[in-house]
Amino acid sequence: MHSVPICAAVAGDGGHPFRLASLSLEAPREDEVLVRIVACGICHTDIDMAASCATPTVLGHEGAGIVERVDKDVTTVEPGDHVVLSFASCGDCAACNNGAPADCDAFMAANFAGARLDGSQALSDGVSGHFFGQSSFATHALANARNTVKVDPDLPLEHLAPLGCGLQTGAGTVVHSLAVAPRQSLVIVGAGAVGLGALMAARRTGARPIVVVEPVAQRRSLALELGADDALSPEQALAGGIAAAFPRGVDGLIDSAGDSGIFRAIPDWLAHGGAVAYLTGGYGGGLKDGQTGLSVIQGDADPQRFIPQMIDWYRAGSFPIDRLITRYPFDAINTAQADAAAGRVIKPVLVM
Repeated sequence: MHSVPICAAVAGDGGHPFRLASLSLEAPREDEVLVRIVACGICHTDIDMAASCATPTVLGHEGAGIVERVDKDVTTVEPGDHVVLSFASCGDCAACNNGAPADCDAFMAANFAGARLDGSQALSDGVSGHFFGQSSFATHALANARNTVKVDPDLPLEHLAPLGCGLQTGAGTVVHSLAVAPRQSLVIVGAGAVGLGALMAARRTGARPIVVVEPVAQRRSLALELGADDALSPEQALAGGIAAAFPRGVDGLIDSAGDSGIFRAIPDWLAHGGAVAYLTGGYGGGLKDGQTGLSVIQGDADPQRFIPQMIDWYRAGSFPIDRLITRYPFDAINTAQADAAAGRVIKPVLVM
């Protein structure tokens, strides 16, 4: 089949702004899906990669759109289906076969290598793609059946797009990684999309009390509106606010911020038997006997199961994704990125 002409936002110019480019995208291979992107969230991973990638690359990994074409091995979706795209996995390793694609043996290569697992490329002009198995800062993307999740067509795709990474990571950490139970206490550090996704999921589990630590006053206010029992600045937390709220220590802590001062304080905040989930790729160390530290990827979620679950919560009114979203037209991607990097918005979503 013929390739598809697309418009894509290309990074890789040494941290310079994205540039919109006309490219060609290969037709889907046997297990691939061609998706017309309707909306795509911007995640801090995109921002970090845009500042550091050395070759022209199409980023974007919270895409949502409409299937235009599938090849012969794809049976889970068909043209016309509305879909949310998530992270890529190999589908062959033990973790994938056991329903744990976030632990895929090939996770780094499948999501960060800028190519298919066999090393091939689908984009023209020497531009790297396949970021998180999608590269959805574009009008069209190639995904795989494994990271393409069919959703009902009656919901706005711009609301669902962030479910593919940020909200999945936060909520999944509560539900899967920490398995937070009713009446367990929880501290969430950072009230971006990941932290607020964790907060909304924690409310559903019945965790209490829940305290959010966040430097931006407006975000602390939103955390309270979304169900936090208290919201502290990092200075308040470190000056004794957490110790006062949890004199016996906190059962669980989710760190989505990576603040070094918080890292050092976590062992003193956690109860004996408490657990901390680090979501920033770091590990604070220094934990005491009886405390557990976890480095979590994608909330240990299987997108095919967990994204529909979060959509059910959204329909029920207990997971108000729309409260976090600010929409931008696709050609305003550099404004959206700057606003996200500066903390002016929680979850920017590009609308194609």
